[in-house]
Amino acid sequence: MLVRQVLCAAFVHRRRAARGVAFATLVAASIGGSASAETIGGALAKAYLNNPDVNQQRAAVRASDENIPKANAGYLPTINGEADTGIQDFNYAPSSPFFPSGVTHPRGYGLTATENIWNGNRTINSVRQAESGVFAAREQLRNTEQNTLLNGVTAYMDVLRDSAILSLNRANVDVLKEQLRQTQDRFNVGEVTKTDVAQAQASLAGAQAQALSAQSTLQASMARYRQTIGDEPKNLSPVKPLDKTLPKSLSEAIAISQVEHPAIVGALHGVDSAALNVKVVEGALLPTLNLQGQLAKRYDVSDIPGNQALTASLVAQLNVPLYDGGLTYASTRQAKEQLTQQELQADQQRDTVRAAVVSAWWLFDVSPAVIKSSKAQVDAAGVALEGVREEAKVGQRTTLDVLNAQQALLNARVQFVSAEHDQVVASYALLSAIGRLSTATLGITVAQYDPKVHFDQVKDKWIGLRTPDGK
Repeated sequence: MLVRQVLCAAFVHRRRAARGVAFATLVAASIGGSASAETIGGALAKAYLNNPDVNQQRAAVRASDENIPKANAGYLPTINGEADTGIQDFNYAPSSPFFPSGVTHPRGYGLTATENIWNGNRTINSVRQAESGVFAAREQLRNTEQNTLLNGVTAYMDVLRDSAILSLNRANVDVLKEQLRQTQDRFNVGEVTKTDVAQAQASLAGAQAQALSAQSTLQASMARYRQTIGDEPKNLSPVKPLDKTLPKSLSEAIAISQVEHPAIVGALHGVDSAALNVKVVEGALLPTLNLQGQLAKRYDVSDIPGNQALTASLVAQLNVPLYDGGLTYASTRQAKEQLTQQELQADQQRDTVRAAVVSAWWLFDVSPAVIKSSKAQVDAAGVALEGVREEAKVGQRTTLDVLNAQQALLNARVQFVSAEHDQVVASYALLSAIGRLSTATLGITVAQYDPKVHFDQVKDKWIGLRTPDGK
C-alpha cells in the first residue's frame, strides 16, 4: 500500500494540485485497483503450474522413479528365446544303408530362464539406493519450486518498484519542464541570469535521461516477470510483507532450516545413496547363485532326417569371483571416497543454508526501520523543497538550490519505493531460507503436484513401454 501512497502523493504541490492528483490517479490505475488486477497469489500460481524450471524438475523426478523398477528387475527372472535353422549336405564313402548320403535341415528352438538366488545383496541394496535417489529428486523438486516462487515474488515486486520509479521520473520531468518555463520567463524579465536557465535545462536533460533509463529497467523487469510467471504483467496489485508464517527469532529460523530445508534434506538422501552404493560395489566380491532352466526342441538330430529330440534341464550355477584385475577393489575405494565427498557436500549445504537464513533474517528485521527512515526523508525533503522555492521567490535561494532540492526529493521517493520492495522480498526470502516457501504455506489455491502418484504407477511395473501419461 505504501507504494501507491507514494505515487498518489508524487509531486503534488500547491501550485499544481489538480494536475498532481490526476497524475497520481493514473499511476494507481496502471498498477492496481482494477477489478481484473493480478494478485501475487495468482501470479505465483501461474509460476507453480507453468514455469519451465519446475516442470523439467518434475520430469526429472518421474525419470528417477523408473530407477525403482530397474533395481527390482534383479528379483525377477530373465527369459530368452532361441531359434535356429540350417541345411547340411553330407556324403559317406562308401555309402551304406546305415549311413546314407543326403541333405538334412537341422533346426530347433528353445527357452532359457535364469533366476538369481543370491548376488551378495546387490539387488536389495540397489533398490534401497534407488529409493534414496527418488527422495533426493523430490527434495530437489521442492527446492526448485521454492526458488521459482521466490523468483516470482522478486519479479513481481521488481515490476511494481520499477513502474513506480518510472512514474516518479516522468513526473520529475514534468516538474522540471515547468521549472524551466518559469526560469525562462524570469530571465526574460531580468530576474535571473542565463546561467540559471542553463542549469534548469541541464537538470531537465538529466531527468529525461533518468526517465529513459528507468523505462529500460522496467522493460527488463517485465521480461524477467514473463520468464518466471509465464505471462505479461498487467494491473499488478500491491503486496504486503509476510508476517504470521515467519519464525519469531533468528535461532528458531536457523533450527527450522537445518531440519526442513530441501537442499539439506536432499543432500542427506544423497549421503544415504552413496553409502548404499558402497555396499552394491562390494557385493561384486561375493559369490553369485543362479538357477537356470532350459527347454529345447531339435529336428534332424544326428544327421538323421525326421529325427527329433526334446530336452529340458534345471541347473544351479554358483559363481565365485577370485580376482578381476583389481577392478572391484578400485571401484569400492572410489565409492567410499564419493561417500566422503557427499557427506562434505551435506555439511557445506548446512552452512550455505544457515548463511542464507541469517542474511534474510537481518534484511527483514531492519526493513521496518529503513522504511520509517525513508518515509521521514521523503517528508523532510518535501518540506525542504517548498521552503527553498519560497526563499527563491525573494532572492534568498538560487535556481540551482531549487533544482538540487527537487532532485533530493526524487531520490528520497525512489529510496522509499525501493525500501518497500526490499521488505516484501526479504520476508519471502526468509521463508524460503528456512525451507517453508510453498503454495500451501502461502495459502495459494492451486492444484498441487504430487510426485507419489507417478511413483505408485511405475514402482511395480514389470512390462510396458508407455509412460503413465501415454507417451
